[in-house]
Amino acid sequence: MKIVVGADHAGFAAKETVRSSLAAAGHDVTDVGTKSEAPVDFPDIAVALCREILDGNAQRGIMVCGTGIGACMAANKVRGIRAALAHDRYSAHQCVEHDDANVLCVGAQIIGPAVMREIIDSFLMAEWSPAEEFHRRVAKLADLEKGRLPA
Repeated sequence: MKIVVGADHAGFAAKETVRSSLAAAGHDVTDVGTKSEAPVDFPDIAVALCREILDGNAQRGIMVCGTGIGACMAANKVRGIRAALAHDRYSAHQCVEHDDANVLCVGAQIIGPAVMREIIDSFLMAEWSPAEEFHRRVAKLADLEKGRLPA
């Protein structure tokens, strides 16, 4: 699978481990930074990660920051991105199966490397359900992105 990874300074070390593990598992990995623990603004990295997905260069993205919260908020501001914050395996696969998530956000200060690997594996192995109810709901998310609020 083509995967893009990114992190802010708080997630840098964890991102490096994630990147190496994914490459060792045979995935085609693009790293959009950051390249050190020097302070950066997570929205800049999140946008770079989202562009890779929207341009068709990656199928899914993994964003690591301190808590994962800011990265998730930033990624979800980008039209066409459905980012989910997950710190457990169930949420990591559920967000793909029911919500067609294309970005996983995790917090390096919240979970350790072993749990992070399990969460990422669950996210990457999950497939979007063909059930009509989930497609209907994701279509409603797309309407919200376009400013179409329900009455």
